[in-house]
Amino acid sequence: MYSKKFEIRWSDLDANRHLANSAFINFMSHTRMGFLMENGFGHEQLSHYNLGPIVFYEHIYYFKEIFAGEPVRVTLELNGLSEDGKYFEFIHNIYDHNGINCATCEMMGSWIDLEKRKLTSLPGELYDKLDLTPKSKTFRTLTKEDTRKYGKRPHDLSKEELESLK
Repeated sequence: MYSKKFEIRWSDLDANRHLANSAFINFMSHTRMGFLMENGFGHEQLSHYNLGPIVFYEHIYYFKEIFAGEPVRVTLELNGLSEDGKYFEFIHNIYDHNGINCATCEMMGSWIDLEKRKLTSLPGELYDKLDLTPKSKTFRTLTKEDTRKYGKRPHDLSKEELESLK
C-alpha cells in the first residue's frame, strides 16, 4: 500500500477548526500524483504520450475529525482498472497519528489525450506499470458502465432558465 504523510497546517483548517474538506481533497490528490510520478507517470512520460489524468468523481466518507498538531497519513490502493487502462479507480484512506481511520474516498478517473481532448487508453508500457499498483481487497476490472453507475448526467440550462438568473 502506498502512503504519504502530511502535517496539518493552519491553512488546512476550516471555520470549525478541524481539517477542511478541501484539505482532504488536496492531500488525496497530492498522494495520487506522488504515487504516479514515483511509478513512471511523471511529466516526461505523460508528455511523451500527450496524456493527462482526469477525475470523474471523488466520494469522501468522513468518520472522525482531524485537528491541527498531529500528522495524518493518506494511503492509496488500486480498486479497479479497465482492460485497456482507460478507466481507473483508487481508494484513499486517511489515518490520524494513532492509525485511526478518519475518512475514506473512492476516486474514479481516466486518461485524456491532451491534443484530441478525448478519453484514451493507456499505452502498454504505462498500463503494465499501473497494473502493478497495490490492489485493494475489492479490486475489479472496470467497464465503461462503471463510470456511470450513479446515473448522473448533465442538465444544461434552457435559454429561459439562463435569462431568469440574470
